[in-house]
Amino acid sequence: MNLKAGLFQNQQLKLQMTQQLSQAITILQYSTMELNAYLEAKQLENPLIQLEPPKQDPLHQREPHTFKRNAGKHEKTVDWYEYVSVPKKSLADALSVQLNLKSLTYSGRKIMEELIYSLDDNGYLRVDEESFIHKHGLDVIQLDNYINRLQELEPAGIGARSLQECISLQLQRKSDVPPLVTRIVENHFQDFAEKKWKAIAKDLSVELKDIQQAADFIQHCNPRPGSKYSQHVAEFIIPELVVKVIDGHTVAVSLYDGTTVNVTYNEEYTDFLERHPDKEVQSYLQEKEQDFQWLLQSLRQRKQTILKVGKMLAEKQKAFFLKGPSAVQPLTLKQVADEIDVHESTISRAVKGKYMQTPYGIYELKYFFTSAIKSVKIEDSEVASARAVKNELQRLIDEEDKKKPLSDQKMVNLLLDKGYDVSRRTIAKYRDQLGIASSTMRKRYE
Repeated sequence: MNLKAGLFQNQQLKLQMTQQLSQAITILQYSTMELNAYLEAKQLENPLIQLEPPKQDPLHQREPHTFKRNAGKHEKTVDWYEYVSVPKKSLADALSVQLNLKSLTYSGRKIMEELIYSLDDNGYLRVDEESFIHKHGLDVIQLDNYINRLQELEPAGIGARSLQECISLQLQRKSDVPPLVTRIVENHFQDFAEKKWKAIAKDLSVELKDIQQAADFIQHCNPRPGSKYSQHVAEFIIPELVVKVIDGHTVAVSLYDGTTVNVTYNEEYTDFLERHPDKEVQSYLQEKEQDFQWLLQSLRQRKQTILKVGKMLAEKQKAFFLKGPSAVQPLTLKQVADEIDVHESTISRAVKGKYMQTPYGIYELKYFFTSAIKSVKIEDSEVASARAVKNELQRLIDEEDKKKPLSDQKMVNLLLDKGYDVSRRTIAKYRDQLGIASSTMRKRYE
């Protein structure tokens, strides 16, 4: 019997440890807002948990942990709250307000509202017209009339069913539209979008520079007129860590938990339960007490791990904090994991959805982890970060002659001259990631 009891207790202990570990892992990977929601849910489960509002100004209440090394100088104050997005009115809300000013029958308003809610985030109408006609007992002309009324709303281009129609709707509201622009959009839009401009110039008997001028005019149109309303839910970027440069050479990092609710012990509820004679109530109290302590331990571990990662970033990426994004160094999750003696998966969870306030703005922690690119500078062992190569690539394209844009192979050669050994395929991949078109699409005709 004693042996069985011992085995049962051992199994219970293992189960408790598994639950505690699972909770610690879950809490570590939560962002600040996710953590707050989790704590609110825990409060409903455990009457001993009491939540208090976060500290108002913790940035001035705790001494930062610092890492010192060689000099450098750059310090600039950036307030994190400047990076918090403001809740925006949805596209449907904005259009519904305008709809209230229209003279419509009850059924007409319902049809218009359904069309409004059939718009995608960019403001394009995504509806099966045949099914819509059948559903509402309309004919093609009636549906076209409703769509036309939708397209009269602001912003211009709303309700278009294609990019060509979107541009055309916007041009209709502009004054002094060059005739060539209208001809291109109406009759040569596909070739124009694919930059087959020589064919257009030949067909319209104009010069390439005329097509370029038309393109410059068209570029003032918005291809995604509904995009400014597409953020239906506000996304708050809250930093977990704050980095400051002190005296030009000391990188100081500290936790910023000013938006995390504080977990405290509900003494009043404890006093009530302790006086209760029922043993089941006492057992319940012990269980919730243990749950409370586990929660506190998981929260402490979360802070400790995130701070350790922050301190390691302050050391490994010191050049970034002193000189800016162009100085970011190659760094892997495994390197940081080895330095602070934890598993790589722990670092992955610790950086997930977490942000750091720096002298150069707010950055996601994963920004500081970037792969290495072989360098041919001085020593064979020297490496550069992929992000540094992207920065250099962006600079080359920003400074190129737009009449003779750099080909991918030309950029390979220029980067090699600067010590970066990258292939043409890598250049093409980085261009795509940066949202930069090919040299053919970047070429200007003056």
